[in-house]
Amino acid sequence: MKIVRDPQVYLVGRQSVDAAEIERFLADHDVSQWTTDTEVTGEKLCEMAGRLCYMSFARPRPGGNKAYLDHILEVGHGSVLEHAVFNLLITGVSRSFTHELIRHRAGFGYSQLSQRYVDESTADFVEPDCIAEDPALHEVWMAAIRHAHEAYCQLVDGLADRHAGIADKTLRRKIARQAARSVLPNATETKIFITANARALRHFIELRCSEHAEVEIRKVSGQVLRVLQKEAPHLFGDYELVDLPDGTQAARTEHRKV
Repeated sequence: MKIVRDPQVYLVGRQSVDAAEIERFLADHDVSQWTTDTEVTGEKLCEMAGRLCYMSFARPRPGGNKAYLDHILEVGHGSVLEHAVFNLLITGVSRSFTHELIRHRAGFGYSQLSQRYVDESTADFVEPDCIAEDPALHEVWMAAIRHAHEAYCQLVDGLADRHAGIADKTLRRKIARQAARSVLPNATETKIFITANARALRHFIELRCSEHAEVEIRKVSGQVLRVLQKEAPHLFGDYELVDLPDGTQAARTEHRKV
């Protein structure tokens, strides 16, 4: 059993474009040439989608992709940002976090670790910072976690014995784990795979990377923002991270609710 304090965010998937099909589309519509100065596929697709609305491929504004997307953010043409999609894998987070995260529905897809199939006898647990920083409260928390974890292991063993007559080992383990998990706390560490578009991610960041959000989801959303700013600065570079008194950070932007 390991105690986890810091989440991890992995950008595991990016889009790709078919350059030949783009050229074929442009040729079919009498556009001799259109180029963009970004190598980030999501940024390129958002620009293409926006230009399609006005068929402005032949008359680009100066300033390249960044200037174009800055204008999109300024005028609030948010639907264009839905064409950029990112695949993120998040670990070192609690079930409390994922209960909050999955409230974000539009523009998000989720796949989460299954407690019915995965053995939680080796589970990790996520400790809130405010408890970890207080030695007395930390001991209370640890005692509760140990008790719940021991109860889970005993229940899995007892239920496996009770259903020993089931020949299918996978089914027998599932029956035991799905019942025993009822005693596991919200602090149980989990892993979740997210697919989301840029507009939905911006909304998530604005709501959750805020001083008004719960601390764990604020820490995760800040990590998500840093990853995306590195990956697609023209889509997420308008945010600034500011320090908060508790050591976390909040995101600020002039372009809210795009």
